[in-house]
Amino acid sequence: MNRTPSKKQLTHERIVETAARAIRRAGFSGVGVADVMKEAGLTHGGFYAHFPSREALLCEAIERAGRDSAARIAKNVAIRQAEGASAFRAFIENYLSERHLASPENGCAVAALASEMPRQSRAVGQAATQRVRGLISTVRSTLPSSAPKDSAAVVASQLVGALQLARALGDNAEGRGVLAATRRALLERYDLVSP
Repeated sequence: MNRTPSKKQLTHERIVETAARAIRRAGFSGVGVADVMKEAGLTHGGFYAHFPSREALLCEAIERAGRDSAARIAKNVAIRQAEGASAFRAFIENYLSERHLASPENGCAVAALASEMPRQSRAVGQAATQRVRGLISTVRSTLPSSAPKDSAAVVASQLVGALQLARALGDNAEGRGVLAATRRALLERYDLVSP
């Protein structure tokens, strides 16, 4: 039975979606309730009809950010696989793409927030930890079966680090060079299927 979401449910989703973009764009501390509500086209006073606290919003927002970026990456990976790329190549090329470099607010929550995650409250930290585990699991699912057991964590850390360094350098030749070098190194090491 398909139920149409209520107005309150739709509004709640709009707030979470807005906050998910905001935390990837400005970090956890850059997400204020008033700003999120304004960006969502709502009044600040309506916030507590949806969330008991800012912390509750951040927990939902980090989960949503992870889910949305994972879905976007999965879609792009499927397209590359249909063109003949291995799952690993498709994932690496998508994650370390210039598009991902240029749009942190739509990209991987782990890359956008990793350095801030340990400084969050217990609840937000636990939600963030699940995003890290999700990224490692996704990487694991793309690696060849012959890869060493701990390869997924190694590759995930290289992906996140490369994207963070590239963003620090800027969406320019230097930043794109970090992504290209990391793509090459990872593909030479782990991609067993020719492009």
